[in-house]
Amino acid sequence: MSDPNQPNDPDAGVPPQPGAVPPQQPYAQPAGGPQQPYAPSAAGAPLDAAQDKQWAAFAHLGGILWFLPSLIIWLVFKDRGRLTDQEAKEALNWQITWILAWVASQVIGIIIGSFTYGVGYLLFGLLIPWALYIVNLVFSILGFVRVNGGGTYRYPVNFRFIK
Repeated sequence: MSDPNQPNDPDAGVPPQPGAVPPQQPYAQPAGGPQQPYAPSAAGAPLDAAQDKQWAAFAHLGGILWFLPSLIIWLVFKDRGRLTDQEAKEALNWQITWILAWVASQVIGIIIGSFTYGVGYLLFGLLIPWALYIVNLVFSILGFVRVNGGGTYRYPVNFRFIK
């Protein structure tokens, strides 16, 4: 008969098998005290002129894919380069303006389409959004080319939501 207060280990006294994985040790605080909290990371290094121009141009080109590339570039690099901050804000404001125009076109298309048996939706819900996308494509590429060439770019019709 065995002692009920002793742990029941069936492998007691048996040597470990070759290739056997030892059991994982439980997680514990490292010796010497509690773990130090993570220090906040320092701000990124400032961009040099070539990188500043590159990310500023990419902010405009990212508008082809929607507003997220411009937003991400602005959030990540706004404090690291003056040109990137300026051009990413411009591109982001254009994307917001474009999205608002697209949503307004869809809403108008639904309203007019309900009165014209779908003909109004064909114009405002399908054709005008395609034209808006082509305008977005052209302006985004123009912005990319102008900034990549060393200049700045201002969209012709742009509400400046982000100052």
